[in-house]
Amino acid sequence: MRYALILLAHGSSDPRWRAPFEHLAEALARRLETPLQLAYMELSEPSLETTVAELAAAGVERAEILPLFFAAGRHLRQDVPGQVEVLAEAHPGIDLRLLPPVGEHPAFVEALAAVIAEQAGEASSG
Repeated sequence: MRYALILLAHGSSDPRWRAPFEHLAEALARRLETPLQLAYMELSEPSLETTVAELAAAGVERAEILPLFFAAGRHLRQDVPGQVEVLAEAHPGIDLRLLPPVGEHPAFVEALAAVIAEQAGEASSG
């Protein structure tokens, strides 16, 4: 089965805002064997719609969408599931699965806490 991972960021019309997400996607693409694509929910390209259409055309059968969000607010509870539902209907050959946002993963919380402690000048107790 052909599989891909879609990293989903919010999106912004400011290219400087997109740069950290693009760098993350590039670094992960070098590190992971799983094919991945970066997509944006709104205001930027490639959009989630464009990305899913390209993956479907390439014969990808399953794609997991990993939101690069801290928490599941309105966008992740309503907007993105609605987008995914429409895309699943438009591309029935690809099984789309929306994952919980990275911010809910315990490892993310630990990594963020370590960065904050370092910025605050506190030594890590690990």
